[in-house]
Amino acid sequence: MTSSRTAVVLGASGSVGNALIKELIRNGSFKPIVTVVRRSQPDQVAMARDAGVELREALVPTMDPAGLETATAEAIRSLEGDVVGLSVLGIGAGTAKLTIDEHRAVDVQLNAAFARGLKASGRVKHLAFMSAAGADPTAAATGSGAAGMARYARVKGEAEEAVKESGPAVVSIFRPAMIIGSQHTPWLLEKVLPAFSFVTPAKYKSITVEQIAKAMIATSLSTPPRSDVFHYPEMMALNR
Repeated sequence: MTSSRTAVVLGASGSVGNALIKELIRNGSFKPIVTVVRRSQPDQVAMARDAGVELREALVPTMDPAGLETATAEAIRSLEGDVVGLSVLGIGAGTAKLTIDEHRAVDVQLNAAFARGLKASGRVKHLAFMSAAGADPTAAATGSGAAGMARYARVKGEAEEAVKESGPAVVSIFRPAMIIGSQHTPWLLEKVLPAFSFVTPAKYKSITVEQIAKAMIATSLSTPPRSDVFHYPEMMALNR
């Protein structure tokens, strides 16, 4: 590990994003931390400052693909040492009410733009990218877009393919199932489903926002030799 390492983060304002920023600050290996956000997140800036870590915000008020790609590449130009990308951007709830193109506009197009910005900088070799369990670019594009349904899996799979095609040489894909600690996960599910974990297939076990964050950071500390997919068992192994 080099003495100078920087993390560039997309999706910092969400539940997993907040956990990721907290863990990056706590880890202490990433200075500065750069977030690409629509609006400033003063609590994160203050938390980093109190910990003696610089957090820079690259604001993209319109959060459009072209603006996001440009802002990402420009933010990296002023950085020194190794630079890694991490994205946890995705629509957390309400996908059932969206058309597939509205869902793609965020999960696919914005993540692809971020990946292009990372690659265009010429500085980033690795992207840690959060997707979802069951992601499949060949799943049906019709029917409900709710989480867990085929159309949702289709968009998540398309997002994975887009960042692999557009981004750095190595992309680590994280596929959590139910996320504990997410504002979008119903309270009752958080309490009930873990009780049935003994009959839940390993890749579909519930996982906390902190465990996802730590796993993503683990792959960011040393660039993996190749792109790979991480489900619950692999993420928990990275948490050890």
